[in-house]
Amino acid sequence: MPESNPLAVLRAALPRLCEALPPTPRIDVLRALPGLSYGTPAGIRWRAEQGFLPAHSALAAEGIPVRGAPSAAAASEAGPSSDDGRGSLDAVIVLPPRSREEGRGLLARAVLDVAPGGRVLAAALNDEGAKSFEKDLAALSPLAGVISKAHGRAFWTVPRPALLDPERQALAERWLAADAPRRDAATGLWTRPGVFNEGRLDAGSALLIEHLPKVLRGRVADLGAGSGLLARAVLERCPGLTALDLFEAEARAIDLARRNLDGARLPVAYHWHDVAAGVPGRFDAIVSNPPFHVGVRSVPALGRAFIAAAVRALTADGSLLLVANRHLPYEDELRALFGRGEALAEQGGFKVYRAWSPKAPG
Repeated sequence: MPESNPLAVLRAALPRLCEALPPTPRIDVLRALPGLSYGTPAGIRWRAEQGFLPAHSALAAEGIPVRGAPSAAAASEAGPSSDDGRGSLDAVIVLPPRSREEGRGLLARAVLDVAPGGRVLAAALNDEGAKSFEKDLAALSPLAGVISKAHGRAFWTVPRPALLDPERQALAERWLAADAPRRDAATGLWTRPGVFNEGRLDAGSALLIEHLPKVLRGRVADLGAGSGLLARAVLERCPGLTALDLFEAEARAIDLARRNLDGARLPVAYHWHDVAAGVPGRFDAIVSNPPFHVGVRSVPALGRAFIAAAVRALTADGSLLLVANRHLPYEDELRALFGRGEALAEQGGFKVYRAWSPKAPG
């Protein structure tokens, strides 16, 4: 089965790119994907950036030096010649996500970070905006080549000049600003392109909040917390809370959650964490609107993994409050792992469940 990511077309383009680079080029990859180094030219000194923890961990296991996505503050403070190696890169590769604004921000960073004489290459699937991103990169720099393969496109620039054209420099700075966190004027909440909901409460979380028992007490966790909107509502509606832990695999989302819960009335802990691998600690209640997509692929097993992690992390009398698309097969999983449960609400394609009396592992 072909890869459902742009690595195949990237591998086809890399030999062409490397022809114009030093023998052992330093290449940074933004939004890097696992499998990056397989089947690619020898001698590349890879570095990678990936803020989604499962992919980050897989890249590290592959032996690639990898960092998480920089916080918004760190990104704004860093410059092209900072001591993390930016500004001395022979090439920067961008594997843009589906969000156009986030992708444009990454392309702008790449053009600004690559060394004079260096190249920027981007690759994307056709059904994930490849042609649009090709036009975006061309707006920042003339292109030297394009390859189409495996339902995707890769495209790369001519060598970067020592001084960027002022209009292109200004465009890059506008795209960076458009990708930065910003406060939503209507809600007062922090949002950012590419983060689930982008600062607005989704229908599923809103339904869960509407039916949230106000008697939740003690230490509570939010699994897959996103930008913290569900956790913020729990803080407001449940006065018996004593502590709150947020678990989220996407670094950009955790950065927003810290902003949205700033000044909380009780201790809040933020964990950059892959919930599917299990959750440390013990909790009196857990709330969750679990993801069920990885990219564009539906992965219902991800929600089941969240339920399994929750049952292991709850106290004996703890409870799970969960919302999910009603077509997802979670009810059997809840019955298998909890002694008791009920459906609290069903509306607009979503269903809210409450489950308690977690069963001991068999």
